[in-house]
Amino acid sequence: MKAPRVRRIELRVARISPKTRWVFVRIERDDGAIGIGEASLNGKESALGEAAEALAAHLLAAPAAPPQDFAAAMAPADLVQAAVVSALDQALWDAHARSQGIRLIDALGGARREAVRLYANINRRTEPRTPAGFAQSAAIALAAGYTALKLAPFEAVDTACCAAGHGVAAMQAGLACVAAVRSIAGPACLVMIDCHWRFDEATARELIDAAAGHGVAWFECPLPETEANIEALVRLRGLANRLGMRQAGLEHGIGWEAFRPFCEAGAYDVVMPDVKYMGGLTGMLRCAEECARLGIESSPHNPTGPISHAASLAIAAAQAKFDMLEIQFDETPLFDALCPGLPPREGGQSLLPRGAGLGVDLDLAQLDAHADCPTRVWESP
Repeated sequence: MKAPRVRRIELRVARISPKTRWVFVRIERDDGAIGIGEASLNGKESALGEAAEALAAHLLAAPAAPPQDFAAAMAPADLVQAAVVSALDQALWDAHARSQGIRLIDALGGARREAVRLYANINRRTEPRTPAGFAQSAAIALAAGYTALKLAPFEAVDTACCAAGHGVAAMQAGLACVAAVRSIAGPACLVMIDCHWRFDEATARELIDAAAGHGVAWFECPLPETEANIEALVRLRGLANRLGMRQAGLEHGIGWEAFRPFCEAGAYDVVMPDVKYMGGLTGMLRCAEECARLGIESSPHNPTGPISHAASLAIAAAQAKFDMLEIQFDETPLFDALCPGLPPREGGQSLLPRGAGLGVDLDLAQLDAHADCPTRVWESP
């Protein structure tokens, strides 16, 4: 019997809010199997379309092969290419597992757990971005059952501000938001802060000291993630650990080799590979295995749309050592409306999808209703 090949690829962009676009791919094989993936990279939609055109031509011309072969042959040059490769890899795996009548989780080796702990990223839903606004978001997430909350309230800080000696003053507004979340969350809830690479080492040390006073448990991405900053990150991790918090980062890493120098040096307690940017599901599992060997936790980065969430659930279930999975909490009702089949999220965790493949579908009518631009389509001759 002839092995199936991809005959059609679609790229769809949905406008979710003034801040947010989600980008999905959908493939169809010549045996009729459908697969879906997500390539969201906010603000890069045009570049994603250009990258998708080149990669679609490559995939449509490629001979039939196991799903992992496409990503294994790719070497993405940047995050845009990595996002498209990752989305096509998800879709290839989804179509493969659907055609076999099995869950993607089982195609990747089987579930190590039947429920996945989630933490609520309350950052994007929060308006106004004030202590009261963050406290309200925290209260809503707590009422939904979450026991770990993350916020990124340091917009007033950047590396130039820190270099000029103004970073400590600029971070005070963000610290007030952290204090407000802690006051609502109570002592049992994990409070996590994301710095979005805005600090220098000296200012980050001041922030760690201040955050410890608010019982912060997780300190994310303090410095730009260059190899020149690895030694500084190791020092910051040591300080954070002494004060009772873990240091996390590397959400934009592409493949294990991008993680290796930071992990082998001991820069982080937790790394955050993203299913949209790692360049393939098997590469993401390999990264988790390598990190486990080094005693580093793996907590997938996942602040975007529902297909990314479904794929991240599969990875979180299949990897041997797992910490928590991020979810962009309550940004929009479209998260569930666009994606029938997502399992319920209760008590700060998610069950696993039950259907074949990713176990979910895209509602194409809903997607068309929220389209940000015309669907791009590529087909084999």
